[in-house]
Amino acid sequence: MHREKVAVSHTAPELADKARVLAAQLGLPLYNPEDPPPALLLTLTPERLELRQTTKGAEGPLFVDFLGGPIEYRRRQTTSRKESIARAVGLKGGTSLVVLDLTAGLGRDSFILASLGCTVRMVERSPMVAALLADGIERARQEPALAGIMARLSLIPGESMEILRTWQGEHPEVICLDPMYPHRGKSAMVKKEMRLIRLLVGDDEDSDGLLAAALTVATRRVVVKRPRLAPALAGPAPNFTIGGKNSRFDVYLIAPLA
Repeated sequence: MHREKVAVSHTAPELADKARVLAAQLGLPLYNPEDPPPALLLTLTPERLELRQTTKGAEGPLFVDFLGGPIEYRRRQTTSRKESIARAVGLKGGTSLVVLDLTAGLGRDSFILASLGCTVRMVERSPMVAALLADGIERARQEPALAGIMARLSLIPGESMEILRTWQGEHPEVICLDPMYPHRGKSAMVKKEMRLIRLLVGDDEDSDGLLAAALTVATRRVVVKRPRLAPALAGPAPNFTIGGKNSRFDVYLIAPLA
C-alpha cells in the first residue's frame, strides 16, 4: 500500500508526543482528525499499538499480542516437539536451535518456536508491521511468565534479501520462510490479519530468490511454509514435506560439506 494511505494517530492527548516520534521514524504523516481519514491508521492507544482500517466494512483492529488470545491458546497446545512446526525445523529431544525467520509477519510461528526452546531472530521488511511487532514484544517482556520465551526472541527490521547478503557472524542453523501467497479467490476466505498485512506489504515477489539465498546461509535446513495446495517455490525440490490441514512445511536439507 502507498504510504500516503497510511497515517499515525493516537487516542489520548498524553500519547501525542509518542505518536509524533513514531510518525517521524516511519516516514508517515500524523493524522489530523479534521482531514478525511486515510485507508489505514497506525494508532497508539494507552494499551498498545494497533492497525485500524477506516474504509467501509472495516473489521476490528490488528495488533500483536503474545499475552493471550489465539497465540496463548496455540502456545498451550503446542507443548510437544512432535508438533508439525517443531518437526519441520528439526527439534529433537532436548536440543535447541538458532532460527532465522525471514518473514516474521505477526510473529506467531517465531513465538511458538521460542516457546519450544529455540533462539529466534525475526526479520520484518515492512516498517509498519515491524512497529507492531516491536510493540507486542515490549509488552510481552513485562509479563514475568513469558520472560524465558521473550529472552529467546528478537526482531531485526529490514529487507530479508539484504540481511542474508550481508550476513556476518555465526550462521543460523535453520531459516524459515512464510511468503505472502497471491490468493486469487474471494478475499472473505482470507483471515482478517492477512488481508490487512497484504494491504501494507503486498505479495512476496522475491520468494524464489529468497529461498536460493537462504540455502547459502542456513547450516542445517530451510523451512518454507506454504498453503496446502500451493506449488513449491522455484528451485530445488524439497527433501520432504510435513502436511497440515490448511498449510504444509517444505523442508530443504543442507548437504554437509565433504
